[in-house]
Parts: sequence; structure tokens; C-alpha cells
Amino acid sequence: MKLLKPFFLVTDVGFILYWIATYFYLIPKNVAFKDYDNPMIIAWNWSFFPLDILISITGLYSLYLCRRNHPTWESMALISLVLTFCSGLQAIAFWAFIKDFDFTWWLFNLYLMIYPLFFMKILFKNKLSQTEKSLRHSFKQL
Repeated sequence: MKLLKPFFLVTDVGFILYWIATYFYLIPKNVAFKDYDNPMIIAWNWSFFPLDILISITGLYSLYLCRRNHPTWESMALISLVLTFCSGLQAIAFWAFIKDFDFTWWLFNLYLMIYPLFFMKILFKNKLSQTEKSLRHSFKQL
């Protein structure tokens, strides 16, 4: 969890700040993605809002649960990581389909796709290990 916490904080707070900046038109046009003024692109971008906010809620909530030593923190973290991966994948897929290869926006979204994979692997292994221990204990009881 020590390694996951900074990733969650950067990502989850970053999403919240991004959507505040987007809502108040604080992103300068010269750093915005291609066709930022296009109503269809604006709608496409805002279609990510519910997903991104859900990512932030689940990620920050998992940190809260972890701090309280609540056993469900890993499940909440896994949900957040899977949603984060999906958010990055959807953006990369869209830009690939329209052949828009802006390095900065690709970098942000590749981050969203790649970092969760490392932690998902760890959490899946932990869950498998816990399940195996539980099954062994159950069989010993029989």
C-alpha cells in the first residue's frame, strides 16, 4: 500500500482538479487537446466525468479504509484501478481511431492504463492467497 497511496493521491486528486479546471475553462487552448472547442469533442470529454469521479471516490475511499485497517480496502482499490485502466484505454482508443497523436495527452492516458496493471497484479495475488488460505482452513475443519 505504501507504493499505491501516492499513485492514488496523484490520480484521484488530479482527476478532481482536471474537472474543476475543465468546468471553469482554466485549461489554456494551446495545451488542450485537438478540437477542444468542437461540441462533439466537448461532449466526448464530459462523458468521462462520471467515470473519472467514480475513480476518485473509490480510490480515496480505499485509502480511508486502509488507514482504518478495514479489510475491504483492497476490493475498493481494485475497483478503482480497473476503472482507471478503462478510462485511459477509452481515451487512447478514441485518439487512435481519429489518428490524433498528441504526446502530452497520450502520456497522461497511457499512465492511466499502465500503472494500474502493476497494482492489480499484486492485489489479485493477495486475493488468491487469502482465498487459498480460507479454503485450506475450511477443508481442515471438515
